Amino acid sequence: MWLLSCLRQYLHQLCYHSPDLKDLHTQQPEELRFDSCLLHQGPDQMAGLFSKQAAAYAAARPVYPKDLFTKLAALTAHHCLAWDVGTGNGQAAIGVAEHYDSVLATDVSEEQLLHAVPHPKVRYLHTPNATPGEDLVTTLGGEQSVDLITVAEAVHWCDLPAFYDIARRVLRRPGGVIAVWGYNYHISPVEDMMTRFFNTTLPYWDTRARYCMNRYKDLPFPFDDIGLGREGEPVSLDVDHEMSFEGLIGMLRSWSAVTMAKQQGVDLLGERMVKELEEEWGGASLVRKVTFKAFLLAGTPRADD
Repeated sequence: MWLLSCLRQYLHQLCYHSPDLKDLHTQQPEELRFDSCLLHQGPDQMAGLFSKQAAAYAAARPVYPKDLFTKLAALTAHHCLAWDVGTGNGQAAIGVAEHYDSVLATDVSEEQLLHAVPHPKVRYLHTPNATPGEDLVTTLGGEQSVDLITVAEAVHWCDLPAFYDIARRVLRRPGGVIAVWGYNYHISPVEDMMTRFFNTTLPYWDTRARYCMNRYKDLPFPFDDIGLGREGEPVSLDVDHEMSFEGLIGMLRSWSAVTMAKQQGVDLLGERMVKELEEEWGGASLVRKVTFKAFLLAGTPRADD
């Protein structure tokens, strides 16, 4: 029976389009669009902030380890539909797609999605405006239709109560899983250099970024423990990456605080700062093996929710 249910759900996702939907990687009418998850408070401002550095973001960010997605897939009872929230350039969605029949990947920034990597199992959706919860649940296939929800480096921007309410409704019961993870300036073995630069950005961060800076230790996460972090106790996740100096500067330019500072007339990555970073890095031509010290929370809806 579950196989029939999977097939029915998959066909539904292929065929159904909400009146408010816009699909970035298939030919859909311009007016078809919907909001990904009631995701951002102040969506227009946040979308603009991330749109400005979309190309740099796509080129500079690390690739998540394959075993992360294998581990998450092993935690879900079925593998029909996954929802990647705040997908950006599709980094997480591509990994999830290796384990699920279909992935719905949503973001408020159309510019980010233009840099997303196409994949036959991934449908990218631009989500510029808030949508009523009922419409969103329907677009996702109805209640208890999603096997896995992933939010990589984005949940701290959410209207958390609204997002979690949608997540609880659409996750399959039993067996549905939500996983959120992120990383910040803690990058080994260049922690001291990164901390010094991070301190220059402090006046320009949105207050919601504090969850990420605190490694999600104070992030509300009202889901049952499934052995991969719990509210107040995220697990560590090492993300290894080979990074050039050019890639480092590209990543720093993609920080929302750096973009905000520039909008206010402050160039945090001026010539002098870049030169200092180059010296600490070991030279402009050096490619280093680094490790992003990421953090993760995963859970399943509570029985009484």
